[in-house]
Amino acid sequence: MPDELPDVQASTPDVSVGLSHVGVTGVEKLVTLERAEKRPVVLMAEFEVYVDLPRERKGIDMSRNMEVIDETLQSAIDEPTYQVEDVCGEVADRLLAKHDYTSQAVVSMEAAYMTREETPESGRATQSTLDIIASATAREGEETREEVGVRVTGMTVCPCSQEMMSARAAERLADLGVDEDDVKAFLRDVPQAGHSQRGHATLTVETAGTPDVDLRDLIDIARDSMSARIYNLAKRPDEDHMTYEAHANARFVEDCVRAMAEQVVDEYPELPDETVITMKQSNDESIHQHNAHAERVAPLAQLREEVDGEE
Repeated sequence: MPDELPDVQASTPDVSVGLSHVGVTGVEKLVTLERAEKRPVVLMAEFEVYVDLPRERKGIDMSRNMEVIDETLQSAIDEPTYQVEDVCGEVADRLLAKHDYTSQAVVSMEAAYMTREETPESGRATQSTLDIIASATAREGEETREEVGVRVTGMTVCPCSQEMMSARAAERLADLGVDEDDVKAFLRDVPQAGHSQRGHATLTVETAGTPDVDLRDLIDIARDSMSARIYNLAKRPDEDHMTYEAHANARFVEDCVRAMAEQVVDEYPELPDETVITMKQSNDESIHQHNAHAERVAPLAQLREEVDGEE
């Protein structure tokens, strides 16, 4: 075997075309997040790691990417780490430093996260599962941008089908001789049926440096953007609560995204205007074979202008 193996990756490719993302996906690692005066949170996280590749180079140093990931995550375990986006940022910075032929490094991470809570009526202890999302982009000569967010599940009710059921109820009550004012009062107090969906809300915040946001607040905003929160454990009073709340707050997918936008504007007056907000809502339809989806990606300054313009 020769003393030095040929560096095939550094050779010239057959087709000289640059690539924006080359790297590895599906890298599973344990990430430990410290918490003040509490036990740390241990996440089973899945990473994607990419660098850009210039047109004159055949490939990236794949083993070097894995070395950087292992070194950085081991450092995150050995030293206190409080935010998942900072782990991504550190990996991205190291990738950029390790690869002299790249101008950009992108790292993303997802992990399941459990929250403890109580059911809304019976007060039983339960847990909810959600996904934490984090990423970082490091570019030469620029401050590394970091993103953090969540993907949560909830319940939505279609306002259109509910309106049709309300009209049917009003007509039937009128046929039974119920006074018109009483019909209106009844329909105000007792929301009528509408077809429901399981909804999936995604909300992320991206800034230069570490976003000054609390992950728990993002969870609350995403969950409250839908018609109602849902719970893993539900006694009958809890089921009644969720059903009533959802039907009293019927929302389209479009309404859910707009609700997230309004809450973000209200919750984060101190965030820079350049902050990028990503909001997505996807509903698993119950009476259709297709699903519904809406999303918006915008700088916070634009969302502030639009939300304030509604007043």
